[in-house]
Parts: sequence; structure tokens; C-alpha cells
Amino acid sequence: MGKLSASAVRNATKPGRLGDGDGLFLIIQPTGAKSWVCRVQKAGNRRDFGLGSAAKVTLAQARDRAREIRSWVELGLDPIFERRKAEGIPTFKEATAKVLAAQRKTWRNEKHEGQWLRTLETYVFPKLGNVQVSEITGPMIRNVLAEIWLSKPETARRVRQRIGAVLDWAFASGFRETEAPMRAVTKGLPKQPKNDGHFAAMPYNKVPAFITSLRARESFSRMALEFAILTAARSGEVRGARWEEFDLQNRLWTIPKERMKANREHIVPLTAAAIRIVERASILRLGECPLVFPGAKRNSPLSDMTLTKLLREMKEPYTAHGFRSAFRDWVSEETEHLREVAEAALAHAVKDKTEAAYRRGNLLEKRRKLMEDWAQFCK
Repeated sequence: MGKLSASAVRNATKPGRLGDGDGLFLIIQPTGAKSWVCRVQKAGNRRDFGLGSAAKVTLAQARDRAREIRSWVELGLDPIFERRKAEGIPTFKEATAKVLAAQRKTWRNEKHEGQWLRTLETYVFPKLGNVQVSEITGPMIRNVLAEIWLSKPETARRVRQRIGAVLDWAFASGFRETEAPMRAVTKGLPKQPKNDGHFAAMPYNKVPAFITSLRARESFSRMALEFAILTAARSGEVRGARWEEFDLQNRLWTIPKERMKANREHIVPLTAAAIRIVERASILRLGECPLVFPGAKRNSPLSDMTLTKLLREMKEPYTAHGFRSAFRDWVSEETEHLREVAEAALAHAVKDKTEAAYRRGNLLEKRRKLMEDWAQFCK
């Protein structure tokens, strides 16, 4: 028989802890709020388990829940995990939805979420989507990754990271008794071919001739690639360029932070050659399309593979991103421009924290001179 009664619980007002026996306590807060806690001790370890508000959980219900928790502990089970099981453990697909909802606020744009979800829909959901997160084992994860581990190494690594993120959430939320054995899974897979991590870059001394051949025909993709080369911008920044970002009178292109890798606004000084491309795109503008370099679908940007496809059609083994490397190599080997000016032109974040704290300007005029020299070289 417990020490407390329903009326004692109802009338308790003094802040503190009232014991009912067998580890069940009524906690009264200074605010007057009351809640139930079950304290269990085994093998020298003591843990407290919340049982809910006394306004919603009666004394009799609290005693039942406390007995259940004590039984689980005696059987060597984790009460939090067992309670989650009783509430219903989510499938991997359901857990993914929870993780996406939690992380959505931290991502810069919807594109990242789309890529995240697309890889799981393609490679993971067919095998694990309807499996409860508590039942997913290391061998199951390995079997999913093994199918693409060597043929699509970069994608496989991303899939591994995303599976781990979902299962980490499940463990932290009490839906798994153990963490996912991602390290062991990786060791159980064959060694991937080495990749130096660099984009294939055209040697800078070949860039002028390449631009000449690029101008032999006209299309939005060719104009976009030349514009990317002349501005040393990333492919995505160029493909997503919008008319309102340009101030041709002052020869500036202002890319909003939402479209930048570093999530920081970037101002690009435009050379005469770059402005000619924008003006030509204006003449070819399709109605009120907001994009400077639209894709095949109405009011949609060029796809991320369009420029790569163009390079392959021109029999070039390089990548669009690699022209940024060509630009950087040219600055280092052929000019006297300062390193920090080149890095600013590439919109690279300052890695040194002390340097970053003191460098507040955007070196715009120095970058303007640098880009003029680059345009002259690319003629």
C-alpha cells in the first residue's frame, strides 16, 4: 500500500518531493505544477524516469507505470526504449520525415533537402523504408551500400551519412537500443578507388582558344559557360542568375546570400566582355523570364548537367567548376595580384579566424582590376 492518497496529491502545495514508496515520487514545483517521477537503482546505477504530469496522470496510473518500469529494469531492459516501443517505433521512412522537419531550418535552400531525400528514395527506401528503425542492423545497411559503393562512390558516401543521421536521431529519441554501427559497416565494405577530390581543370593557357571555339555557336548554355569563366563564378551561381541581380550601369552583379555556398552576399565586378554576354542574353530574353540563362523548360534554369554535356560535346574532358582552378592558377603563375584578392574573387571564406575578424572590406576595386586582366587574357 502506498503512502500517498488521491486527496494528499490533490492538496499538496509545498514545493518539494513526496514519496509514495518503491521509488515513486510526487514532485511539486514552486509554480505549483506537479509531476510524477520513478527512481530505480540497480547495480549501483540510479536513474529517474518521468511519468507525466499529476494533472493528467492519476496516483493509480502513476503506480502502474512505476511498477512497469521497475519490472523492465529487473529484466535488464531499457524503460525509455520499451516505452517508445509501446508508443510505436517509426519506420525508417517515417523517421526520415522527422529528421528532415528538424533540419529544414538549418539548410540554405530547398535544393539541398531535395537532394537529401532523393538519394534515400532511390537507394534506401526500397530496402529499408518500411523497416522499423529499431530493427535495422549493420548487415542490412551494408547490403544497401554495397550495391553502389564502388560504382557510385561519392553518392554512396552521402547515402551512408544520411542513413547514419536518421538512425542517430532514432537512437537519441529512444527508438533504438544502440547506435547504428556505421564505422563497422564502412570497414565491411571494399576500399573505394582513390579520388583526389579536385575538379578536372583546363590548363589556363588553353582557355583563350577554348573561349574562341565556344563563341562559334550561340546558345544560352554557351553564353552561361563563357560568363562563368569570365566571372570565375560557380556554375550554380551563373545558372541561377536573375535579372534583378544586375546593375549594368555600375558594372556589378550582386548574388544574394541565399544562392551562395558561404551564405554570404557576393558582389562581382563585371568586365566589358561579361556585360556583352548579359546584354546579348537580354536581347534573346524569353518574355518575362526572370532568369538570365534559362533552360529548356519555361522559366526554369539550366540543369546542373547542361554545362558538363556542352563540354563533352566539344570533346573537352574538363568540368565547368574546373575553370575556377584555371583562373586561380593563372593568378598565381602569371600575375602580381595578391592571393587574398584572388580568393575574394572566388568568394572563398577566410579560413584564418584572426584574418577574417580584421578583413571587413570586399576588395571590390582590386578585384575589378584583377577581372579586367583575366578578361584581357581570355580574349
